[in-house]
Amino acid sequence: AARLPQDVKLAAASAVRRNADVNELNRAIYTPCEVCADDESPKTPTWSIQADKVVQDRERQLIYYRHAVFRLFGAPVLYLPLFWHPDPQAERKSGLLPPDLSISDRRGFSYEQPYLLALSPYSDLTLSPQFNTKVEPFLNARLRKRFYSGEIDVRGGYTYARDFDADGRFGDRTSRSYILARGAFAIDENWDWGFTAERASEDLLFDKYEIGDVYESRGPYIADDRRLISQIYATRQDADSFLSFAAFDIQGLRPGDDDATFPTVAPLIEARWSPDMRLAGGKLRFQLDAVGLERDVSPESTAVLNLPGLDSRRVVGQAEWRANRTLANGLRASPYLHVRADAYSLGDVPIEGYGDKTVTRALATAGLDLSYPFFRRFNDKFVVLEPLVSLAASPRADQILIGVDAQGRPQYLDEDSLAFEFDQTNLLQADKFPGFDLVEGGLRASVAGRASVLWDDGRRASLLIGRSFRDEQIDAFSDRTGLRETSSDWVVAAEAQPIRGLSVFSRARLDGDSFDVRRAETGANIAMARGSGFFRYLWDDLDINGAKRENLDLGGEVFLTQNWGISAYGNRDLVQDAWVVRDVGVVYRDDCLRVEVIYRREDTVVGRLGPSESVAVRLTLATLGEPIYAN
Repeated sequence: AARLPQDVKLAAASAVRRNADVNELNRAIYTPCEVCADDESPKTPTWSIQADKVVQDRERQLIYYRHAVFRLFGAPVLYLPLFWHPDPQAERKSGLLPPDLSISDRRGFSYEQPYLLALSPYSDLTLSPQFNTKVEPFLNARLRKRFYSGEIDVRGGYTYARDFDADGRFGDRTSRSYILARGAFAIDENWDWGFTAERASEDLLFDKYEIGDVYESRGPYIADDRRLISQIYATRQDADSFLSFAAFDIQGLRPGDDDATFPTVAPLIEARWSPDMRLAGGKLRFQLDAVGLERDVSPESTAVLNLPGLDSRRVVGQAEWRANRTLANGLRASPYLHVRADAYSLGDVPIEGYGDKTVTRALATAGLDLSYPFFRRFNDKFVVLEPLVSLAASPRADQILIGVDAQGRPQYLDEDSLAFEFDQTNLLQADKFPGFDLVEGGLRASVAGRASVLWDDGRRASLLIGRSFRDEQIDAFSDRTGLRETSSDWVVAAEAQPIRGLSVFSRARLDGDSFDVRRAETGANIAMARGSGFFRYLWDDLDINGAKRENLDLGGEVFLTQNWGISAYGNRDLVQDAWVVRDVGVVYRDDCLRVEVIYRREDTVVGRLGPSESVAVRLTLATLGEPIYAN
């Protein structure tokens, strides 16, 4: 008997040492599971492999089995005349990975079998053919390679098949494919460069073949959910400065997306410099931003009227001086001066008869941020009350007029703040918009109050309430921002950790006059010894698409015993009054095995896909499964 790395056990009736690299075991058993109970009595391992002969080849880093029988809880479940897997001491080795099994009413029974091919110590290729009983096979592949200066990671897939939906296949066979690639490299200690390449041949490809981990961050610029972004970038960063050059393009996969209306962004230049010096007790900061956007078709185009898309090129230069002072009475003051100059070159401007337009503007802002925290100790906790005030003064800001809508109301340029949300993160900023096209000006003040309770045992809670005031209304700001009127909407934000493992938060924007909820988000996260879960609720009476949005997202996993548990996930669209997706599963886990059986139902229609039901089985075996168990 022997105990190997990763707690692997080998036992046999006899052993033969052929040479320094080859050992043979006769009538042997292999298992990474515990073979002794807590009271030290014998215990049947959760899973094991028994064989007439087991050969450990250290040179090839493989373990071979002849006449192998897989046993699950002691019961035989599979016989193989010949079987092998990497030696647990091997760093990496080619071979089969755990398969994915599922049954759905779209694809029928699906079996996906990944195979890892170790090309070199620094690269590997994973081929994952997916076989389906109702539709044609689909081949997924992933290539990973490390270099001395960085790495690349390329995922892709291909099939030559007919289209299909919930009712079956239709149309002619055609090529269908996708690519999800990224690369990141270090040029020297300061310079980096990289790229992403993301494209799909059709909008619903990932949904049809249930391809996961699609809409994740692969580079510094991130597209919205159900949109792909291809980018190339180079950055330089040191202790005092940052410089970035980039270009990117977006493909939309949402129903109704027209890629011709999305701009190609090139170039995108960002520069920051904070010299290591002080002027009048404050720090200087310089900033330069430049971008060019080219759009083929206007979003207002129709099948009859093909309107050219607005093109824009912009350069913005900024300089800021800011100091921080704490007075003897505890008042904290941060005075600042900020100057900015913009230059715009616009093409295909509707208000100019789809001609060109050049705009320049400048703005200087003087401001003062104040806070006056009060601390007091109460037995086992600190209580902090903190009034916050932000004052700013600047000339009236010129917004950039580009057209009028159907009702004759002016339309202003806004390419970089469409998804802006007014909340506690920007409440006290002099210019709350994250981009440069829309500008706040005039006399303005933001006021807020924050209360916090900090317990000695780690519990905490805080509440913030505030709003902004301005000396004039700015019609360029849309109603959904909550900033158009002279008095803004109210911002409320709360968070707490009432017990260990539980955190809750809530943030809302209330109408400044009626206190009606304009936008609200609340949620909770819990992590306990027996499970974990999360909850999210979002209400938005007017989202960036001009529609009401209400969504519920929740899920978790709870172990009822040491080994058995249940999992659930749900995403409900409360506007459509339908579940987008529902999962419920049964989980078994121990020290060397994890099995999940998950039932999923999708109710709402996405494009041409109708409701769907599926059952998936996920199996992970220690030393033969995922990286959580093996190298």
